[in-house]
Amino acid sequence: MTTSSKNVDVLVLGGGAAGVCAAVSAARGGLKVLLVESQGCLGGSRTATGVDTFYGFYTPQQQQRIVGGIPWELAQQLIKMNAAFERKNTYGAGTGITYDVELLKVVYEDAVLTSGAELLYHTYASLVHQSEGRITGVVLANKLGLTEVSAKIYIDATGDGDIAARAGAPFEKSDAMELQSLSTIFFMANIDTDAAKKVSHAELASMMKEANQSGKYVLPREEGSWHVTPNPGVIQANMVRVGGVDATDPFALTIAEVEGRKQTQQYVRFLKDCVPGFENGFLIGTSHHIGVRETRRIIGGYMLTEEDVVAGRRFEDGIACCGAPIEDHGAGKDTRWVYVQGDGYYHIPYRSLVPQRIDNLLVAGRCLSATHGAQASARNSAQCMAMGQAAGTAAAISIERNVAARDIPSQALQERLVSQNAII
Repeated sequence: MTTSSKNVDVLVLGGGAAGVCAAVSAARGGLKVLLVESQGCLGGSRTATGVDTFYGFYTPQQQQRIVGGIPWELAQQLIKMNAAFERKNTYGAGTGITYDVELLKVVYEDAVLTSGAELLYHTYASLVHQSEGRITGVVLANKLGLTEVSAKIYIDATGDGDIAARAGAPFEKSDAMELQSLSTIFFMANIDTDAAKKVSHAELASMMKEANQSGKYVLPREEGSWHVTPNPGVIQANMVRVGGVDATDPFALTIAEVEGRKQTQQYVRFLKDCVPGFENGFLIGTSHHIGVRETRRIIGGYMLTEEDVVAGRRFEDGIACCGAPIEDHGAGKDTRWVYVQGDGYYHIPYRSLVPQRIDNLLVAGRCLSATHGAQASARNSAQCMAMGQAAGTAAAISIERNVAARDIPSQALQERLVSQNAII
């Protein structure tokens, strides 16, 4: 039973990297937009999960910038604020843009609110109503009770494809042991970064292996990385690995949160005991919630494949470029890396944002229509933001032309994206 109702042009569910750009793009197109987020900040994995680096703006080997538009605008704003810097060839993924997490929250909020979109925190989409292949309303739940929101276009940027799944759109989900693992990111302070940088990634991995063999530590992932941040002496570490978890199961996710924090303590102790430069360091925080790389993958008009990624395939309806390698964090101790061939990038097709069966729904972000291997590349932050911009722009065209989201002309979408400084 709902207590109130609301009507908008576009309802964006999920305020992560994809959802922010979707809301900004749609609102700049003159639409009435509501952006709903379950947390108390925007950014999702980019902020609440502690992933403090944008990857995917550049191809790893050629170092060619392949993402522009709203994502690049936001990254440049952070750099101008001295809140971000570029890190070259980070851990095999190419140049990353590392930023201050707290300032990104503010930059994202400013972008959304100045675009004219409305923002709503601490709210979940609890029910999705649909009829004859269209979503007719989404019931939101928060402290005030239940509100049913009706929109012309819905954009699922939840990461997990929650809205698409509840609307009856088909999706794939790998077996729990095949899903990419979860990570609790942590930050440490008082690190002698000059000394710590002298330890190579290979040497660090060897130290972890020796530490495990000694029996004094339990380090499930014998690799991982750390890097400097915009704050002197403060580092971010991505080392924890919790595998075999279906993060759409809240009970399993709860156990994973507990396990991630336990592993963090092990890795912090290892770094302080064994790695030069970390001797006087201390833990200053873990991510607000554990990082999830993969859950549901919707089945859309086209399913991007690993073969497409590796071959650097282009599509007539391409809406974003991606050169990120396949970075498959399995449940084991290692990570599978596969690089894009040719000139180093491929297209994400618009059809991969369009779920089957539902006419007025788009998805953006890591729940795109892609195979397990392809998703392990396309899930990078610059691409999620670019997909968000494409989805918000497509929503505007769909409403203007009064056609289903899947039926908008791809050329019209591409031309409008290019006019917004996107790179295709």
